[in-house]
Amino acid sequence: MASLTENQKKLMDKLTEMFQFDQADLDFGIYRIMNYKRDEIRRFLENDLMSQISEKLAVLARSSNKAELEKIEKDIKNAQAMDLDEDIKAGMIGKLQEKKAAYTVNTDITAVEADIYSHLTEFFSRYYDEGDFISQRRYKDGVYAIPYEGEEVKLHWANADQYYVKTSEYFKDYTFKTPFGQTVHFKIKEAETEKDNNKSNEKRFFQLHREAPFTLENGELIIYFEYKNGDKKKQADYNIEVIAEFTKAAAQYPDFAGLLTVNDGKTLLERQLNRYTARNTFDYFIHKDLGKFLNRELDFYIKNEVIFLDDIDEQDERKTKEYLLKAKVIRSIGKKIIAFLAQIEDFQKMLWLKKKFVVETNYCITLDRVPKKLYPQIIENKAQVEEWVRLFAIDEIEAGQPNLVEAPKAGFSDPLTIEFLEQNPYLVLDTGFFDAAFKEKLIDSIDGLDETLDGLIIHSENSQALNLIQSKYATSLKSVFIDPPYNTGDDGFVYKDNLQSSSWLSMVTERIDVGMRLLEDDGVMFTCIGDEEQEYLAAYIRERYSKERFFATLVWEKKKKGSFLSGNIAKMKDYILCVAKDMQNFNGLIGEIVTETETYPCVNASNPREIRNIKSGIKSKYRDADFTLPAGHTISAGNMTLVLRSEMIVRNNVLVKPFSIEGNWRYSQENMNDYADKGELYITQDLYLRRIVSEPRYKRMKDLLLRMGESNEGNFRDYDINNLSKHGWGTNEDANDELQQVLGEQYVVSYPKPSKLITLLLASLRDKSGTYIDYFAGSGTTGQAIINLNRSDNGKRKYILVEMASYFDGVILPRMKKVVYSEDWRDGKPVSRKGSSHAFKYLRLESYEDTLNNIEIEEGTLKFLDNPAVKEQYMLHYLLPDETRGSLSLLNIDRLEHPFDYAMNITRRQESRVTAIDLVETFNYLIGLKVEQSFALQGFDAEFTTGEYGAVTATLKSGSTYRFKMVEGTTLSGDRVLVIWRDLTGDKIKDNAVLDAFFQRKKISTIDFEYKKIYVNGDNNLPNLRADEESWKVVLIEEEMKKRMFSTENV
Repeated sequence: MASLTENQKKLMDKLTEMFQFDQADLDFGIYRIMNYKRDEIRRFLENDLMSQISEKLAVLARSSNKAELEKIEKDIKNAQAMDLDEDIKAGMIGKLQEKKAAYTVNTDITAVEADIYSHLTEFFSRYYDEGDFISQRRYKDGVYAIPYEGEEVKLHWANADQYYVKTSEYFKDYTFKTPFGQTVHFKIKEAETEKDNNKSNEKRFFQLHREAPFTLENGELIIYFEYKNGDKKKQADYNIEVIAEFTKAAAQYPDFAGLLTVNDGKTLLERQLNRYTARNTFDYFIHKDLGKFLNRELDFYIKNEVIFLDDIDEQDERKTKEYLLKAKVIRSIGKKIIAFLAQIEDFQKMLWLKKKFVVETNYCITLDRVPKKLYPQIIENKAQVEEWVRLFAIDEIEAGQPNLVEAPKAGFSDPLTIEFLEQNPYLVLDTGFFDAAFKEKLIDSIDGLDETLDGLIIHSENSQALNLIQSKYATSLKSVFIDPPYNTGDDGFVYKDNLQSSSWLSMVTERIDVGMRLLEDDGVMFTCIGDEEQEYLAAYIRERYSKERFFATLVWEKKKKGSFLSGNIAKMKDYILCVAKDMQNFNGLIGEIVTETETYPCVNASNPREIRNIKSGIKSKYRDADFTLPAGHTISAGNMTLVLRSEMIVRNNVLVKPFSIEGNWRYSQENMNDYADKGELYITQDLYLRRIVSEPRYKRMKDLLLRMGESNEGNFRDYDINNLSKHGWGTNEDANDELQQVLGEQYVVSYPKPSKLITLLLASLRDKSGTYIDYFAGSGTTGQAIINLNRSDNGKRKYILVEMASYFDGVILPRMKKVVYSEDWRDGKPVSRKGSSHAFKYLRLESYEDTLNNIEIEEGTLKFLDNPAVKEQYMLHYLLPDETRGSLSLLNIDRLEHPFDYAMNITRRQESRVTAIDLVETFNYLIGLKVEQSFALQGFDAEFTTGEYGAVTATLKSGSTYRFKMVEGTTLSGDRVLVIWRDLTGDKIKDNAVLDAFFQRKKISTIDFEYKKIYVNGDNNLPNLRADEESWKVVLIEEEMKKRMFSTENV
């Protein structure tokens, strides 16, 4: 392209920013993908698209001028031919000549072109901000339009139609290794928030911590930052300051001199600073439909900023023509830019919504559930034994002889003995310490696998985890308990500047909506929240789910005393918002179950007066054993009276004759008869009637959850599930004490909840079964609460926990193992060895960033396109989907020929490694399979024979050339399903002959009714039947997996 004008340069600068050409240093995520195609995209924008502006202007100007002049000439000839007065005719022709002269004057195309560039720049600048398009619909200058459909009250926020995709993973601690092997950390020392006088409309920057910017710990360099307002305009300026300060201090850190090594004009430190700051300031959101939004806004912009309708009547036709010229070109070019931007945004949206791969599956199982034939291998596993010593202090178990009746007690030894394992049934085995073969044998031994498991723990960003498990758990969970970040500014929630509450609402509301979809009809969601966002969240829930379903806001007294450092008031409470899935099926929250025998009066002063007939045989506690009261006798006490309508005769403290009595009765005649028949009705000392109540009575839970209970005690260990308020509801201090006792250290996570609070909340549902989920799991408190509750009432509740934080391994897993092993802990050691028989599965999922980092760009159709129009359509709409379709993270179905070897680069603890993907487990969740049996991987070799018609048959024998993995289970709809995974050799005839032989050996038929569907990877020639009108019984895994992985149903 020729040298750019000032307006052209401004537009190209904006396009460079939007298409991220200025981020060449960034080699992660969408930046890596865009950098790979940067030259082609830039060439298309600068040369192809920009040149169209001049071309379209010239064509439009010529075509419109020619057409108008021809029309005017025709009108002049017609006027000349008219039979009119000469003066009138001359006037008409004169006006037409003036009109002709106006169109003869050429429009200043250069000025119009400059205006078009200016308008395009102005339009896109309105919405783009550091990697995000902020979807604020313009109405007029400074005023925005919101979608309103006649609701009485409307809640709206700036990012309501965007997905929040940012995580805090790289915010407080970003780690990298130099090419020389040293480890460097960037850590946040202070993050300023609004309460620290950070005005919400000011921009924050990562700035070097002034007091102690650099330090060495265990040979690793830590560079400390503050995240706060600054007087510089760009983050890059602060990055330069960091480099300058480290250069001055470099002599103190000679091992890290390599950070200042220059390569391609930049030091290693500068490149890593750019990565770190970009990760935490760009790309907070993905628009749900960017193309639709920007196209609508472009039309609105043109109507209001380009074509001034109010001025058209006063403008000459040439000026009006100029408006239309500009509008047509702006709309044409703008829509093409929008199409390209939408392609990129939609590509990211597809990656975000894609169901993520399971990259690790392991099980934690108490030894009482492990076959004893595996005990010798367990004893040989040093890593497992070391964990038992570390978590359970088994090295403190001493041998002994408790008494003459019991068997001798086996003590700790090295190696452990079989007897020791047998006598410690609640030791928790973690399959993560064992090889795949051991894990396969163990899981194969468990019938009804999913039914046997008590819990599921997922290491993942919660939106991704919820997306994956929807098919398996839709409308089947009993309760959701979540404790999301409160958006206080220092709770780890990362928000975009100027959009703190809006960022938070986009994050939390989407996840609440998914959680509500998982609930069964009588389910309930509990959401903890603080003062910061309670009003917004309550308004959203009320609007989205109705006032009736949003049935309570519980107030929890969370502290024993307020902080001296509090602002205007010491905050002592949090809220728990309670939402029912369906009020018609929801049974409410029960706070107390009264089982002691009580007596209730049979009258109620507020009820109407009626007559009741009392049966003979009921007992009397009146002072006289024998007495008679006549009809009309009045019995009074307080503000109520009873009037006998027939005589009352009592002999030997028993009513010997029925009588009638008028009063304000609490119970119906039918109930009174029933109570009399059961011996529950009696005459009191005051001649009133009372009822003896012995069956359990259920009292509604109060909405005030106080730290001190009715017993005036508040120990975190004490609770009574039949009287939830008896010992109080626990506090934040209790939660830290609890972690101290279980883990041996406090403050391992911020703002934990006491397990008592969650135990009592879930107990209020009065259901001993069902599955409960917490997808802001934190330290795993909900998991412990459910284990505690099951111990208290012999319940069979199951749990799902989701957490993405780094303390998944250091806090959640150890905590869950510990509370299974023993019910009581002190300073990290078990007080007793009394535990529970238990098993849970834990998964790690591919992250959104893993998905991006495994995108592979291949030359696609573009290089074969010569037609400019077709090439343009390809660039605008198909470039990214076409050239990335073979990527591993997008499910490369060709690689499913070897499903047990599918691997991707997965980042864990900020280090990328080639990691095996668990396709078997991934597919189980995609089809929503409740696994009954997961058979161990089997290997075979085969001998082949060819029949007289060329048919090849196989005879299986021991070997490993052909490997098979079978999984049996049922789907959410109740259909019985078989999944078969196999290694393929590339020889389809032999592969399918082996498959046929495998089916024969396992006595599996595709034409009977044992299974509704049979899934198999790889083309096959298995006999097939129509399972129903729309589907076949034998289904290719590749097709089903691709379809379900990228389905956007219910998102």
